[in-house]
Amino acid sequence: MTPQELRAFCLEFNASTEEFPFGPEASVFKVLGKVFAIGVLDEMPLKVSLKCDPDEAVRLRKDHAAVVPGWHLNKRHWNTVTVSELPDHMVRELVEDSYDLVVAGLPKAERLRLDRP
Repeated sequence: MTPQELRAFCLEFNASTEEFPFGPEASVFKVLGKVFAIGVLDEMPLKVSLKCDPDEAVRLRKDHAAVVPGWHLNKRHWNTVTVSELPDHMVRELVEDSYDLVVAGLPKAERLRLDRP
């Protein structure tokens, strides 16, 4: 997956935006103001930090060398993924899972507005 493909995929989700609160190099993808992905898209190898269920985070780190505790984030809830070392479909699933976890924490009215009860 290329940086452009990662950006496009993150922006496909309902109400997702790309912001740059940490400077022009770090893309922060949010849904209704809540972060679901962070990455420096012009860095090689491409890495992205994603929210993850704590139990799943531990399993992923154990099973995949490309998945490590979130860099500068709550390591219980965030993983940093080296994109090129995982199949594209898996990266897409991890991004979608991150988005879904963030949406699940939103108030019910906002979840329904996003078609994610």
